[in-house]
Amino acid sequence: MPRVDRPYVGIASFLRSRIVEDLTKIDADIAVLGVPFDEGSPFLPGSRMAPRALREHSLRFGKRGYYDPETKREYLVDEMTNGRIVDCGDVDIHPANAPRTFQNITAAVKAILASGAMPVVLGGDHSITYPIFRALEEPVHVLHFDAHTDYSPFENDLELTNGHAFRHVAGMKTALSLTQIGIRSLRHTPEMVRGVEEDGNRVIPMGEFRALGAAGIAALLPENSKVYVSIDVDALDMSLVPGCVSAEPNGMSYNELRDSLKAIAERHEVVAFDFVEVNPPLDVGTGVTAYIGALTVIEFIAHICDQPRWAARRRTRAA
Repeated sequence: MPRVDRPYVGIASFLRSRIVEDLTKIDADIAVLGVPFDEGSPFLPGSRMAPRALREHSLRFGKRGYYDPETKREYLVDEMTNGRIVDCGDVDIHPANAPRTFQNITAAVKAILASGAMPVVLGGDHSITYPIFRALEEPVHVLHFDAHTDYSPFENDLELTNGHAFRHVAGMKTALSLTQIGIRSLRHTPEMVRGVEEDGNRVIPMGEFRALGAAGIAALLPENSKVYVSIDVDALDMSLVPGCVSAEPNGMSYNELRDSLKAIAERHEVVAFDFVEVNPPLDVGTGVTAYIGALTVIEFIAHICDQPRWAARRRTRAA
């Protein structure tokens, strides 16, 4: 008799996918990795609990993909029924030793990439994008959805916080460009934004984001670019994300973020992405921030897998 498997039953792997603990034995197209780290947050801790919460809310989706009433289509059916998504568990965290934890993050992502799978990384705070990105060996463009630039100068012996990640990333040879989308916090100084642009990067505030629209955001890069996407939950408006310590007003609606990610998946080759800054201890009882986070990740994976280039990639891997 088949199992019912209600969302509150069973081990909480992402989308109830099989768990792979040995990263040298990944046989899948997508590998989900948790990074329960929040020592880069200078305000309130708690995002270390997000990978677990995102996994728990992912169990609310079906075991054979999901159906979108808007498009009248099913997504991720092949990937979920044929085990093409795996959960690689969590990176080991060394408390109060961020450099050592960051080494573990980079090593885990390198192992996933070596297997040929696409890494999908669940944070944690935004400092983790730096050790994730340095695992990439091929040059890519970086698309960063956030209310904040996370481009603080290295001063006062601080360089591994969630405010420094993209200064690290932009300085790497593997970063062909950095485009920061949804920047709007009034806590920026003029120098903070100017510094990003003076280094040759692009900042897209909310007014420009809405003027461009989803297709315009995707068209900021040459078609078929290889891209790394980093998504901070505070790209969304603060009314949608009570479980986020850094939420800001005048943010994106869910459909604005979803449609932008969909347009990126249609126009470009996504090599990896991360989703960060959900803070479950701050969330409301129903866990709406973790839920909207899981939904964002699932829909982005689905739109990546829905592209002809993804099918061609799978054929090449299978040959």
